[in-house]
Amino acid sequence: MQDILSVASGGLVGFTLGLVGGGGSILAVPLLVYVVRVGSPHLAIGTSAVAVAASAFLNLINHARAGNVKWACASVFAAAGIAGAAGGAALGKIVDGEALIGLFGLLMIGVGLSMLRRKEGGEGDVRLTPVTAAKLSASGLAVGGLSGFFGIGGGFLVVPGLIAATGMTLMNAIGSSLLSITAFGSTTATSYALSGLVDWRIAGFFILGGAIGGLFGSWAGRKLSERRKLLNTIFAGLVIVTGLAVAVESGMGFFTAV
Repeated sequence: MQDILSVASGGLVGFTLGLVGGGGSILAVPLLVYVVRVGSPHLAIGTSAVAVAASAFLNLINHARAGNVKWACASVFAAAGIAGAAGGAALGKIVDGEALIGLFGLLMIGVGLSMLRRKEGGEGDVRLTPVTAAKLSASGLAVGGLSGFFGIGGGFLVVPGLIAATGMTLMNAIGSSLLSITAFGSTTATSYALSGLVDWRIAGFFILGGAIGGLFGSWAGRKLSERRKLLNTIFAGLVIVTGLAVAVESGMGFFTAV
């Protein structure tokens, strides 16, 4: 049953990613904790990081073929973020599990609110300069830290970070962000795996479900492209409500334990 739930949960994450884009992977950790019932929040975060990295890499290949990746800018952002992800993962592993999942709930609320304010981006022709490199490095370090601490892809922060630093278009930012998400997820997954906090079997089934769900999500996204803004608003609302539920339940568990 756990294997079936892993595939189904991965399918839901993949579907939402294909349907509305960045932010869909934020559902991975709560699904692993409350639906798949992995052993602990830390195990859920480590397992989620593996799935996030694999999913981002597969999508990176597709966007690279389409010419949507600005490699120079993306590489600077990713390189700076790897150090942040390593530090964030190390810190996350020593935080109490209930407290960590409670903070994750609060993060989900912030993600949902940020999705409601998503911007379209700027120019397609961007170049790496000393000024943009400095902005990319600072932003990448901060986003990488959050990604490592919570075991998430961080696309909801990487995309606006790339746009703010370079002025690139939304499509270029989405494509370029996948390099950072792959790097951050791999760094976090490696850190958690070295501590024995990855369930590889569940991760495999989750990735399988995500690949299948992503195909259906992309198909539905194309069919409903004219309603993309409405879909984004609905999904943002779902993330906010889920975040509230996670924060409340984890808070009750934490105080009961104390």
